[in-house]
Amino acid sequence: MAESRDTREPLVLVVVPALRRPHRVAPLVASLEAATPEPFRLMFVGTAGDVEMTNEIIAVAAEHPSITLEVLAPNPIGDYACKVNWAYAVSSEPFLFLGADDLDFRPGWLPAALAEMNDPAIGVVGTQDLAPTERARTGQHATHVLVRREYVDRFGTIDEPRKILHEGYTHEYVDDELVATAKHRGAWSFAFDSVVEHLHPSWGKAPRDALYNRQQTRMATGRRLFAARRHLWTSP
Repeated sequence: MAESRDTREPLVLVVVPALRRPHRVAPLVASLEAATPEPFRLMFVGTAGDVEMTNEIIAVAAEHPSITLEVLAPNPIGDYACKVNWAYAVSSEPFLFLGADDLDFRPGWLPAALAEMNDPAIGVVGTQDLAPTERARTGQHATHVLVRREYVDRFGTIDEPRKILHEGYTHEYVDDELVATAKHRGAWSFAFDSVVEHLHPSWGKAPRDALYNRQQTRMATGRRLFAARRHLWTSP
């Protein structure tokens, strides 16, 4: 017998900015649904003109009422951040999980992350992505996080109201600013038992593709922007 799903209004919106990886749609949905009996909504945010990706999301969503799709104009800079901020602006769930298509959700991930939110001062909770890095193992950083909507309503980014992420980052380091800002505000926590594995090729967990292959160039650009903005959350 199939496991019954909680049909209450969802507390959590899982946001997945989507771009040119149609083969990842079905595995991501299967992983999320298998690991999450709690009520949730999954929002893919795609790009106009990315026809294969959009068509695959529509096909999968037809079988899953918890899935919605938003489509934005192309953003050559800040694509991930723009899509996350859009999802925040057009939704109402109390919590948002900032996801991606290369994730594998493990049972218990959501209750473990929500438990950290029992402290009302916490606005951003990191999940364990099983990356072989010290800061992931020690809870100092997370690429994919749970965010309290009230935190964004009140603070926004370090210098922009009602936005989760700064849209100047091409991709990399946008998470570093989010985490650093939350720490600066005393609003950061890490859920060690909330396991959302990142299936990244740098760790031998996926084949490389054109998006992954541009990572080093994007990282150099992101590093410079992060350094230029760092005074915003480190100055007295």
